[in-house]
Amino acid sequence: MKFCRPRLRFSGGWLLAILATITATPVIAETANFATLNLSANFNPAQGTVQGFTGGSYSLSAISNRDRDQKACIGFADPNPDHIMVLENDFSQLTIKVDSNNTDTTLLIQGPDQNTIRCGDDTGKRKDASVSDQKWKSGTYRIWVGTFNPGVKRDYTLTVEQQ
Repeated sequence: MKFCRPRLRFSGGWLLAILATITATPVIAETANFATLNLSANFNPAQGTVQGFTGGSYSLSAISNRDRDQKACIGFADPNPDHIMVLENDFSQLTIKVDSNNTDTTLLIQGPDQNTIRCGDDTGKRKDASVSDQKWKSGTYRIWVGTFNPGVKRDYTLTVEQQ
């Protein structure tokens, strides 16, 4: 008895088209728990203001123990970033502030290369966190707003200011 194997014929063009479709499919962008900020040079202050709330037991030190200036990265938040900030241009100076009515908040900001980390805790005599730094490269930043203790829910307003 003679067995016939079915022959699959793939034209080089078809196979190439299938591979191109698979590799051209965009990766789904990571979403934030709250708002995304898209900022370009001389943005309106209202564009740099978003709201959210803290809460989570994920230790931010799991992302990084220290930032690029050797400041400790502390606090607890959700594992997903609270906000995504897309900078359309390079900025020489930015300040990112949390206003939670002076409750103890923390900040962790991960840069586009994922190796540039900026962390903030108390601002002067206030317990609200802030980060003021230079040389912000264009790209996508992930921002976590945390609390000193795990699982604490606090409403806040996050403000990005350009100098």
